[in-house]
Amino acid sequence: MKLFQREQRSLFGEILDWMLTPLMLLLPIALALTWVVAQSIAGKPFDRALEYNVRVLARLIMVQAGKPQMNLPQPAREILRADDSDLIYYQVLGPRGELLSGERDLPLPPEDERPLPGEIPLRDLHLRDDEMRGQDVRVAALWVRLEQPGNPLVLVQVAETREKRSVLATEIIKGVLMPQLLLLPLAVLMVWLALVRGIKPLSLLEERIRARKPDDLSPLDEQAVPMEVAPLVASVNDLLARLKGSIATQKRFLADAAHQLKTPLAGLRMQADLAQRQGGSADELKQSLKQIERSSIRATHTVNQLLALARAESRGTPPARQPCDLAQLTLEVVQDSVPRAIDRQIDLGYDGPQPGGTGLVLQGNPTLLKEMVRNLVDNALTYTPSTPERPGVVTVKLHSDRFARVMLLQVEDSGPGIAPAERALVFEPFYRALGTDVDGSGLGLAIVLEIARQHEASVTIEDAQPGARPPGTRASVRFVVPPA
Repeated sequence: MKLFQREQRSLFGEILDWMLTPLMLLLPIALALTWVVAQSIAGKPFDRALEYNVRVLARLIMVQAGKPQMNLPQPAREILRADDSDLIYYQVLGPRGELLSGERDLPLPPEDERPLPGEIPLRDLHLRDDEMRGQDVRVAALWVRLEQPGNPLVLVQVAETREKRSVLATEIIKGVLMPQLLLLPLAVLMVWLALVRGIKPLSLLEERIRARKPDDLSPLDEQAVPMEVAPLVASVNDLLARLKGSIATQKRFLADAAHQLKTPLAGLRMQADLAQRQGGSADELKQSLKQIERSSIRATHTVNQLLALARAESRGTPPARQPCDLAQLTLEVVQDSVPRAIDRQIDLGYDGPQPGGTGLVLQGNPTLLKEMVRNLVDNALTYTPSTPERPGVVTVKLHSDRFARVMLLQVEDSGPGIAPAERALVFEPFYRALGTDVDGSGLGLAIVLEIARQHEASVTIEDAQPGARPPGTRASVRFVVPPA
């Protein structure tokens, strides 16, 4: 179990985190930068005072009897010692390092700031941070050139502790940061209110969707939401449109299925009532039993067709595919259909390559492909009239072009054909062409079309013998075989 792990992401919380986290991370950086800037600002006036003091002391150096001397009046000493907050130290060293006045233990300047004998210093005044008697001090050092032979250099230093600087820097930081710290909660509150107002359209959208009735699938208003949410609303509208179409299709399918099943079931009930009436002859009982058998076969066929169509239209998971020999599958269907063709006195034949030939294998679902071929053959056997004088003919053809990577499955019959105006309608579930008096569910070609779509194939219907009477029907399924 992971601690502090949210079960569900919060958009409001994530935006708030991303806005406040940088603000909190930048606050310590702002404090450090303010401290550095405050130290620099607070030190400038005191540095100028140190420079002034060291130059004043330099003017008091005199040369008597060829030797530099420092004569510091008592009032000047008192002025240097008059600071209540900080201690001020000074030091005057002669050309040979002898102490002329002040504190002997005041640290000397670094070696790189000491000019060589006879060298003219590039800068006569230097400021540095140092330590004096355990305290941090700010030191101003001045090299003074005497007007005597050799122009010897005298060192004058004034040091001051940093108490006033720290106090002033602290006051500057307080003056700068206190308003920021006071405004920080206000800024957080304003960010929170802005996010609440910005996400409010999502809450309103949720309320509108929740208030809808279960059967209300009308599209949402894309103009009533912010621009960033419009693509989401458009996707929801697209989903609602597809769901509405799917529900309409299901309702129509259920209504048509109920209508198709009602006829054979009503026939079963009527024939059962006729068989049970008193005084009926044995011939009438046999006739009723034949009608019951016919109605049960029709009902069974309709149910099987409905199950096959539902299985073909199932898009929850794509059908499992494997290499399929279309010639082998077609021959199996033709062989299974021979008994029915004999009963109907129809000449059923196969015209195509034998199984195992080159270019006959495609990736598909063998069960669905056999169902497709079976429906094409059953449809042709059902709607092809046949008499002993003029038997009907149904031919299953298979062509393969391995160079064009195309396989063509055709089922031809000698029936009455399908009018051009109805060729697009016969693929609709439960649609049956006008003028047919045979039993059928109207689902065969709908199943064929759905299975063909799942195998990226196309289905066309045309006259088998254009200009002849009857013209017959040719149903063609064209498969495009991808390169190996």
